Amino acid sequence: MANRISEKVAFITGANKGIGLETARGLGQLGLTVVIGSRDEARGRAAAEKLRSEGIEGVEALRFDVTRAEDHTEAARHLEGRFGRLDVLVNNAGVHLENADYEGSFNTTSTVAMETLRGTFETNFFSIVALTRALLPLIRKAPAGRIVNVSSILGSLTVHSDPASPIYDHKAFAYDASKTALNAFTVHLAGELRGTKIKVNSAHPGWVQTEMGGAAAPLPLSEGGKTSVRLATLPDDGPTGGYFHFGDRLPW
Repeated sequence: MANRISEKVAFITGANKGIGLETARGLGQLGLTVVIGSRDEARGRAAAEKLRSEGIEGVEALRFDVTRAEDHTEAARHLEGRFGRLDVLVNNAGVHLENADYEGSFNTTSTVAMETLRGTFETNFFSIVALTRALLPLIRKAPAGRIVNVSSILGSLTVHSDPASPIYDHKAFAYDASKTALNAFTVHLAGELRGTKIKVNSAHPGWVQTEMGGAAAPLPLSEGGKTSVRLATLPDDGPTGGYFHFGDRLPW
């Protein structure tokens, strides 16, 4: 297999469908062993079987809910016992809980329910920070660890502040702010790990035709995992602490 990357292990949260599954497919095609994290065990196993049917041998599923602290502990235990380290963590799981009409203008800042705001941050930010902390000892054991935080251009304060930007009139406050916070985690963790071989970056997959993105999205699902795959397999001289879409650096 061309460009095969051998003996590396990746754990991808929320990977039984959508962008997470595309990321698993892309990394599996490169020869990484891929562990699919899925809240629904049966769906996770079905996703793993689908990839195996495509010729991707090194794939398995782990029942995993990013919002459950006990699942973080179990994932760390499983990965350590099975592989002894973790080369790649892709924090892909996320939610969009606000009701917004993406065909028109909207701004939920003063109307979004506080429970929606808290629920969004619990999944998209707090749980990701907690999981990354739980798995960081295993990532440190890898020769060159990679952490990919799946963000969104909707987390860019620079773009949201520009009246000429295409997203200026589309502001789902809970979701957007959670991705801004996730970007801050990327910058801060990359700074903490400066001087190590671990790289931490945020990925904007693009507006993709997923359940969340909808049919109007311009990018087909097959494109959705490419940025995460690229950041998960960066060479030693690759960037860290950045925010990317495909190969382009995005403004914070």
